[in-house]
Amino acid sequence: MAYSSSTQDFVALSDLHPNLARPNVIGVVIGKTDVRGFPDRKNIGSERYTFSFTIRDSPSDFINVNCWGREEYIRSLSESFRVGDCVTIENPLVQSKEAEREEKFSPVTPSCYKLLLSENHSVVKASSCYGRDTKLLCLLHLPVKDPQDYYSLGDIIANGQSLDGRILNVLAAVMSVGEPKYFMTLDKRKGQRCEVKLYDETEMSFPIVCWDNESIQLAQSWIPRETVIFASDVRINFDKFRNCMIATVISKTIITTNPETAEANVLFSFIKESAQSGTLHDKLKEQSKESINLETIVDVYTVKQLKEKAFQSDGKLEPVYGIIYGYISTLDIDDNASKVVRNRCSICRFIVNEMSNTCTFCSDVSSDSKSTFASFDILVDLTDHTGTLYSCYLSDCVAEETLGCTVTLSSTWRTGLKVNVLSCKLADPREASWSLLGK
Repeated sequence: MAYSSSTQDFVALSDLHPNLARPNVIGVVIGKTDVRGFPDRKNIGSERYTFSFTIRDSPSDFINVNCWGREEYIRSLSESFRVGDCVTIENPLVQSKEAEREEKFSPVTPSCYKLLLSENHSVVKASSCYGRDTKLLCLLHLPVKDPQDYYSLGDIIANGQSLDGRILNVLAAVMSVGEPKYFMTLDKRKGQRCEVKLYDETEMSFPIVCWDNESIQLAQSWIPRETVIFASDVRINFDKFRNCMIATVISKTIITTNPETAEANVLFSFIKESAQSGTLHDKLKEQSKESINLETIVDVYTVKQLKEKAFQSDGKLEPVYGIIYGYISTLDIDDNASKVVRNRCSICRFIVNEMSNTCTFCSDVSSDSKSTFASFDILVDLTDHTGTLYSCYLSDCVAEETLGCTVTLSSTWRTGLKVNVLSCKLADPREASWSLLGK
């Protein structure tokens, strides 16, 4: 089989083999990794750069493409297309793949080969799928794995830590998409993180974390409580800090947005019915009452130790829970009221948009069943004998309990170390001394 256009013929991915002379292929990009640099063993002191992507030209055929070269070339090539774009590749090197070794870190493909791109010999062009073959667009909505081969979110939670470290497929709807957070690692590399909350018929809130720019950009296109995803080969882990199971997008992962499968259609129907019946509203309200169990937080830190622990996390923004024996050194409640008091949604307790006074988290819930209420949202400094944590958040019920008062007036992530105060009470001096001495 071959595809053709007015200017050139394309070899089908299923017909590729190493003996082809100057093949041209076309496909839709279904997966892509970020650019990375590695020391060049041939030129000591310099680096080679690489990224990979996966293209598909039929329901049963897709292949991995590896690109190597100078930093300028690789970054420019990577920025020229995204997941969902159609690309043509001229004169790639067709090479047999070592499946067992390579597919530990790359998407599993049905092809026996992989494509290698050379700056001097290969050309990649992004083009409109409409101008080539509209059938390619339909491939974006077909999972690369058996559509029945997935775990429900409830199954993952029920199996718990027995699934820690496993690579699984997940079919779920998008509850919310967090804002990307950017940071710098200890070795001065830029990093990013975005957390998406998923739900299905069995569980109403399950986190999946994206660490690479490509998956984060894809996630930003998802519409909460409308989008369904089939995520193949995500890693499942037990998060000991949050005491829950989480999923992580890895280099093997391929995410299919709004899959056209019978299983996905059932989930689409659930989304629609739960929104219309108010079930989703009730679940959100129930979850808003849940909080972190303070009884499980037993680790004692000094301010210095907490800062060191945060900076040693290598950019991973997982929360650290602990106890600090110190005092509030700054409590600025004389500032503008809008900086001390914020409106929250009565259903999910998220801070609402100040301009529209609406909640973007549960925007699909009828406005008749929603209201807002004023609550504290104060920045305080916490100090002990080793240093100060600046701009810690003292908010909502914790602030009311600490200050001994409630809000009666109506009021019209940053990167780095962020601290939320979960509880603030007077400490027994002897208890504090013994805890700090480690006794």
